[in-house]
Amino acid sequence: MPSQGSETHHGPFSPEHIRATLSGTASVEDAAQAFGLSRSKGYDLGRRGEFPCRVLPIGRTARVVTASLLRVLESGKPEYNGASGASPNPS
Repeated sequence: MPSQGSETHHGPFSPEHIRATLSGTASVEDAAQAFGLSRSKGYDLGRRGEFPCRVLPIGRTARVVTASLLRVLESGKPEYNGASGASPNPS
């Protein structure tokens, strides 16, 4: 039986499973579930530009960039606009 303090992620939203099953983009619903969010909360955050990873608006729908989803799941640091603070190259 795995310990409760284990850092290893298993199940349908583990980075390993995401790499194996998702292509370049994922649905907002699937990405929201990976973060433990409801479908409606995921879409709400996406509309406000506050979803934890990159969301691409495509017509009347939106898709989450799988590489961004994986980086956020593995690092715990969000990638939405304004989340990282100041620009690395100030002008």
